[in-house]
Amino acid sequence: MSTLLERTGTADGYRASRTLPLRVELVRQLKRRRTLVMGAVLAALPFVLLVAFAIGGQPGGRNDRITLMDTATASGANFAAVNLFVSAGFLLVIPVALFCGDTVASEASWSSLRYLLAAPVPRARLLWSKLTVALGLSLAAMVLLPVVALAVGTAAYGWGPLEIPTGGALPAGTAAQRLLAVIAYIFVSQLVTAGLAFWLSTKTDAPLGAVGGAVGLTIVGNVLDAVTALGHWRDFLPAHWQFAWADVIQPTPEWGGMIQGAAVSVTYALVLFALAFRGFRHKDVVS
Repeated sequence: MSTLLERTGTADGYRASRTLPLRVELVRQLKRRRTLVMGAVLAALPFVLLVAFAIGGQPGGRNDRITLMDTATASGANFAAVNLFVSAGFLLVIPVALFCGDTVASEASWSSLRYLLAAPVPRARLLWSKLTVALGLSLAAMVLLPVVALAVGTAAYGWGPLEIPTGGALPAGTAAQRLLAVIAYIFVSQLVTAGLAFWLSTKTDAPLGAVGGAVGLTIVGNVLDAVTALGHWRDFLPAHWQFAWADVIQPTPEWGGMIQGAAVSVTYALVLFALAFRGFRHKDVVS
């Protein structure tokens, strides 16, 4: 009687879906020094801002114009919103690019990628596990910052409503719900950076190249969005919608900008993720 290996080409008990479990990959990535350093940097930002306000005094409007930054010390909710505002444009790009760009390229740079595939871990399974964990860590980074900021801000300025620069305030409970929506939107808007980083990670053996390339292209998108001469073409740039979440922190929220921004980001991300899987499937892995 022929064995299972002879009939199917696989060993008895082998299941592709059981290779490289998410739990194993998550533990591996959590133990990485760059994960710990990135978490420490994000957790430290609220304390840095707290010290800055303590040294510089209470923020105030300029030219009779009140901005979100000017309400930072009004309550813990305002402090958390300000932390998101100052970090969404660049700082939160770094962990996304780092976690998604370093994940495959680092294995290649360590010459361990080919051994993972020889385990044997199917290529699609390897990419899926690494992408899922990378996106999970990216989301965790975006949750960590406002949670720490809310705790620090509440301890320093008290628990209260979120004061809106244009007038009015949101009750603390409503503000917390809106901030959750903001975090979700920022994560979705960063999927483009995640897609760029992950695609580049499958193309190079240099993690720094994948991470730096994703960050660089994201910066280029921000620069192009500042070119008003492009007119409506800017609507197709993910960067054009990165602060659309500000429309939600209003007495009457406006969801239109967030919906358009999410649609643009998800479209780009799906294309980039598909390119990563398609290219890696036929890639000659030698490292």
